[in-house]
Amino acid sequence: MTQSFVPQQPGQPPSTPPGTPPGTPPGTPPAVDPRRLPSASESTRLLCAGTYLDDGFRDAVIDQLYVHEERFAAPSLGFDASRVLAHALRARRVELAWAAGILALWIIAFPLTKGVIVLLVVPFLVLGLARWVRGRSAAAPLWRTVPAFLLRWYGRIFLAQSALLLLLLGFGDDESGYEFLGEVSEAGEFAGPALGIAAEGIFGIGPLEVWITVAVPLLVAWAVATQRGQFARALTQELSRDRFADLRSDPAEQAEGGRSRRLRDRIRIEQHARLVMYGSDDPFCGAGAPYEPWSLSIELRPRKNLDAKAPEPLDNSAIMRHVVPLVEALRVPSPHGSPQIQAAVRDRLRELEIDEVVFLPVDGLPARTAAPYTPEGFELHRSGAIEEGGETRRHFLRIRVGGWGEEIVATVFVRVHTQGGMLMLEVAPHVLRPVKPLYRYADRIAHRYRHNHYFGKAVWALGQTPRSAGQAVATLWRALGHGWRLLTAGHANALPEGPAVSVRELGSDDDASLFQEMDLSRYLKSIQDRVANGVTVALREAGYETAEFEQKIIHVAEGGTFIENTKGNVTLGNHNTVTSKTFTTSTTGGDRG
Repeated sequence: MTQSFVPQQPGQPPSTPPGTPPGTPPGTPPAVDPRRLPSASESTRLLCAGTYLDDGFRDAVIDQLYVHEERFAAPSLGFDASRVLAHALRARRVELAWAAGILALWIIAFPLTKGVIVLLVVPFLVLGLARWVRGRSAAAPLWRTVPAFLLRWYGRIFLAQSALLLLLLGFGDDESGYEFLGEVSEAGEFAGPALGIAAEGIFGIGPLEVWITVAVPLLVAWAVATQRGQFARALTQELSRDRFADLRSDPAEQAEGGRSRRLRDRIRIEQHARLVMYGSDDPFCGAGAPYEPWSLSIELRPRKNLDAKAPEPLDNSAIMRHVVPLVEALRVPSPHGSPQIQAAVRDRLRELEIDEVVFLPVDGLPARTAAPYTPEGFELHRSGAIEEGGETRRHFLRIRVGGWGEEIVATVFVRVHTQGGMLMLEVAPHVLRPVKPLYRYADRIAHRYRHNHYFGKAVWALGQTPRSAGQAVATLWRALGHGWRLLTAGHANALPEGPAVSVRELGSDDDASLFQEMDLSRYLKSIQDRVANGVTVALREAGYETAEFEQKIIHVAEGGTFIENTKGNVTLGNHNTVTSKTFTTSTTGGDRG
């Protein structure tokens, strides 16, 4: 059986996370600073906050990790998907409770007010329609903004007239109220026609029904404000930077529920395993966006100098054994003036992670629980995959660096294969960029709301009241859809599938700051340079020529695409140098070779 080329921590089994004391059973959380665990990373905290702020993200998390229990969890690089799911379920429970209460208030108001509540419901519906027509885009087209503007002002005028009428009737001035109703009905302007339709129902209504009508939107506003305050407390308390690292005190983790606990236990097994169960559509799901992946192949030619010995056999493991130490050396700070200064270096390359992973297709598995996640199962697939060069089962060296509290993650997958006197090197860099701005601003949003004065909170809540019934219906409808699929879709006993989406990718932004992009570029270039150097050393020590490999690596490093043919070499890109047996030329611009 082929030995692993990634050094094992002293006294630890291969499947034990770094930092676990010797003798600790596999699966036990590592005894390291809790703030450095994936479950306590900044990206995990912000994604958990996103489940309270973004209902679309929350529903996607629940659908992927809770409803579709036949799907494997995508690799969770630098975060804990199980904890994000726990907060998504908690946020949904809270939102469902308030949505049911708000909708019940509106429904009960109709018989209690003998229909007078329609004077508020109709303008609220108009305002909600205006919001829907406008859409959520910051730069909506003119064909949306103009009708939305007209609907919004029609609803506001309608609402103002309804409020004035209710106040006149509520203070017992029936004559003035009926007179006002008649005037707007005869005028036929703005909300007049709608009020005129309601005229017959208004006559005979007492002050009690009128004041109940006035009280309903105030009660709804109180419910909206209380729910918002509950979410804000969650963001500023259990999801605060000071408390988030304490997993045992997290209320979301203590929530009971057999299905929730069972699925979260499965996610914890799968998300950080070195055996990656994948679907054919997206094998690198969870690693982020591809970042200029490349590959090259060279002929394994013995050295031509007379003193050279016959070349040694060169397999994939031998090459990787040269690559790993050079990559691991990136953790070591360069020499400084004193040990204290050297120890103070905070470069994230010091926390570089390197391990072997095996990609295994889910096709053929009878159930999700049948995946061979045991140390023996992984070693069996690792030793078989590293030399076979298979199409579906693939062995990779995975090198990962997480920066900015795991908000940016650079991962490089390296695969080497020798076949027919050729060496093939595949390098697939992937990047996870920061979480969405809304989630990053969660602390500010919650702090601003909790420290706002009562008048500001009241104005905000009243502004949310017109859309409260529609939001409540939408929330209950989505939850009903999840429940219906759980009961009828048969996901529990379905054949296993690879991950369809990654929670981390769902919550990621498309852009990063300039500082973050510079860090990503530095991480990736450092790792790829060390990988290339390791392959070069392996070739040289085994007695093979390295000039061809070094030449191709230079072209790839400069961002060009290297194409070989029988007549010469061609590069595509800028500032490339092409060398052949007959001539040397430099290209300094355009897409020429």
